Amino acid sequence: MNADADAVLRLAADLVAIDSRSSVSNLPVAERIAAELTGFDVVPVDYADANGVAKRVLIAHRGPKAGYALSGHMDTVPETSWTNPPWTPRVVDGVLHGLGSVDMKGPVAACIIAARGMPADVPVTLLLTTDEETSKQGARAIAASDFARSLGLKGIVVAEPTNLKPVRGHRSHIEYTAVATGVQAHSSTGQGVNANWALIPFLAEMKTVFERLRHDAAFHDAAYDPPFSDFNLVLDNHGTAVNVTVAKATVRIKFRRSRRIDYSGIEAAVKDAAARAGVTLSEKREGTPPELPADHPLIALGVSVTGEAARTAPYGTDASELQELAPCIVLGPGSIGTAHTPHECVAVADLVAAVPLFRRMLSAGA
Repeated sequence: MNADADAVLRLAADLVAIDSRSSVSNLPVAERIAAELTGFDVVPVDYADANGVAKRVLIAHRGPKAGYALSGHMDTVPETSWTNPPWTPRVVDGVLHGLGSVDMKGPVAACIIAARGMPADVPVTLLLTTDEETSKQGARAIAASDFARSLGLKGIVVAEPTNLKPVRGHRSHIEYTAVATGVQAHSSTGQGVNANWALIPFLAEMKTVFERLRHDAAFHDAAYDPPFSDFNLVLDNHGTAVNVTVAKATVRIKFRRSRRIDYSGIEAAVKDAAARAGVTLSEKREGTPPELPADHPLIALGVSVTGEAARTAPYGTDASELQELAPCIVLGPGSIGTAHTPHECVAVADLVAAVPLFRRMLSAGA
């Protein structure tokens, strides 16, 4: 391996070894990254998440202003179903394994090594977020930063895994939480009230919404694969035993939608169903689905650098919030196919290939 390749693998492995699930503080991984950024102006932005956990995002800059930025997130999903140690990075047959290896500590390492190798007269910015896997709060903190806004960025490369193919747009989500309440009691006494019976009518209407999104062409966007929106539902009885009436029943729904479809009828259907069932409904929204036209200069640059046609993606990224700073393209090493799985991995060769590609993107800002 050359020096860049050694550096990328070393840093990626070091980052994987640090637990930075969204539920815990990311300060250790932020401090490890900051140690790699000698010669940059590094501005940390600290905040506490909704659970009071200390979080930190990093804005790093070197050189003139008005260039391009590379962006990635420091947090990971939980280690659900892992059998191998999730925070023990290991390379097998040229593939780096470990939680966060592809989503997205490996790509973050490639961004950092690419940025460090740029000439001093080229503007270089890194926007390193956290809570991407949950609330996007870190990206919003960066987008609101006076320092980030002062840089006059031309564009942002969000380095999520795309197999180094340019993504010009993606969906963003509304997360609905519906809560039904009951009275807890021993189920044999007949004195309890099971919250599930209030939730079930709401769920039945949500199944109708799900089918409508799948089968009604009015809600399909042919620019995306799949063309229909994600409407994913997760149930929670909060650990209640089967011989106890359920005091609280919660359903969370992630509704991903693209920019061009009018989903106001779907949103109204969710709210009306909650009112009819008597359940409490709350929501969290990402920013407007980011989507640039195929002839946008940033997309044209990505196509030129990669030699690949631009496409769209059904998932979401920090671009939904970072677009408030500058236009965004999603472009990074590795495949989304193993992300969020207990066998997450990325080919080391893909991480290494990303470094010169990122440098070409940054050079265009000079």
